[in-house]
Amino acid sequence: MEPAILIITLACGMAVNSINLPPLIGYLAAGFVLYVLGVEPDSLPILHSLADLGVTLLLFAIGLKLDVRSLFKAEVWAGSSLHLIISMLVFMPLLMLLGAIGVSRVTDLDWQQLALIAFALSFSSTVFAVKVLEDKGDMQSLYGRVAIGILIMQDIFAVLFLTVSKGNFPSPWAFALLALPLLRPLLYRLFDRVGHGELLVLFGLFMALVGGAWLFELVGMKPDLGALIAGMLLAGHKKASELAKSLFYFKELFLVAFFLTIGLNGLPSLEDIGMAGLLLLLIPIKVALFIWLLTRFRLRSRTAIMGAFNLGNFSEFGLIVAAVATNKGWLPSHWLLIIAVALSASFLIAAPLNNMVAHIYGRFSQQLSRLEKSPLHPEDRQISLGDPRFLILGMGRIGSGAYDELRANFGDTILGIEHKQELVEFHRSQGRNVVQGDASDTDFWEKLERAPHLEWVLLAMPYHAGNIFAIEQLRKRSYQGNISAIIQYSEDEQSLQDLGVNAVYNLYEAAGAGFVEHVISQFTPSGTMPPAVNESKAQQQPQ
Repeated sequence: MEPAILIITLACGMAVNSINLPPLIGYLAAGFVLYVLGVEPDSLPILHSLADLGVTLLLFAIGLKLDVRSLFKAEVWAGSSLHLIISMLVFMPLLMLLGAIGVSRVTDLDWQQLALIAFALSFSSTVFAVKVLEDKGDMQSLYGRVAIGILIMQDIFAVLFLTVSKGNFPSPWAFALLALPLLRPLLYRLFDRVGHGELLVLFGLFMALVGGAWLFELVGMKPDLGALIAGMLLAGHKKASELAKSLFYFKELFLVAFFLTIGLNGLPSLEDIGMAGLLLLLIPIKVALFIWLLTRFRLRSRTAIMGAFNLGNFSEFGLIVAAVATNKGWLPSHWLLIIAVALSASFLIAAPLNNMVAHIYGRFSQQLSRLEKSPLHPEDRQISLGDPRFLILGMGRIGSGAYDELRANFGDTILGIEHKQELVEFHRSQGRNVVQGDASDTDFWEKLERAPHLEWVLLAMPYHAGNIFAIEQLRKRSYQGNISAIIQYSEDEQSLQDLGVNAVYNLYEAAGAGFVEHVISQFTPSGTMPPAVNESKAQQQPQ
């Protein structure tokens, strides 16, 4: 049956991907198909192990990219807490109303059981939200960072519930985990020594599964929380991003198993499907509440609606809460299937809505702007470029070198854009005019003010997709000046030229030429080339 599992999963994933929906919806469908074909969840214990591993690596990857200071921002900790409380206060009466009008699945539930269901439904899916953000390239956008922060706070609430639901408290040794930050210098030294190959991947798996999940489970804490903390301990290291990329496909593959296991929970009855459909009516309430709360914290209405739609679904952690509650006898067993169907259906609804959110905002922007509070959040105000002649997007080694060369020839008429705050601070300390912003993020372009005398844009970002996106955004804003871009692969040149790029700089070819010039300058201290080299160069000059 194992080949059939792979065939069905691949076919469903490709079918869904062909209509521009996230493949994860296909994996959910594959789980239901496999159940219909007679695949029993208990017959595939490895699938559940891989699913758990996928969620663990997901939380570890989030930790690697997480700035813990973001959790202490009011829009994150207060926003998530208020949303949880208000959601439960709204959902419980609505569920009671359904029982009062005769919906059988809630007729015999008491208020404690309704509170458990409302609690489970208040969460948003970390797996879904992160996947959408990664696919859209918005992980570092303001709305993406706020959404991830809220999701992590929700995960912490869920972990606290799961800990209490065990009926016992963590071991006294759990307090020793507070000393983990003291091990950071040692972990950083190990990180430095593992290099860039398979040892880097093994180190990441060790930190996620042993230094995080196993260690926390050993003292009675939730393993997934341990993986998140382990990632956060490594987040400040210079190779954290490289490690996240190395583990990316492991995480993606194991998460396929997670979505399959949801579908393998079984086929619900028509009554269960009807109840799940009624639960979907709660999603607009969740979205509206997120929009209202985030604008209360002075975020722009666009940021609020982008974040709210990203969080507008039900959560795998809600499913875990339901599983614990049914195992304990706190909820009837059919509620696990009801929430599983509602979770799957919420993904089906949320996926196209997240693709349409920009259009929805454009249509209702005037009405939504009335929700905004002044002054706006410091991170969500307009970005002023001033009046530069040259704009450099990406201030790494190439961007900073281009900046210095332009300044030597044209003076202080250059502005650099860089998304890493530490690099922005470094460049400013070196006297360069650099502002923080992510040119691969739609949000950056929405907040950007026009520069009236801008003549030339230099795209010095390392990824071709990011440069393509920046060119498209420039054209949307009617920029008619010159554009230059770097590429790593020669096959990328044509697509840039088709978009009207004036000059393309091949990183590797130019690096080879620069290396030869450096060798020649070392070979002849006076800086003059040997005669043979001069003759060769003269022959290459156009006549």
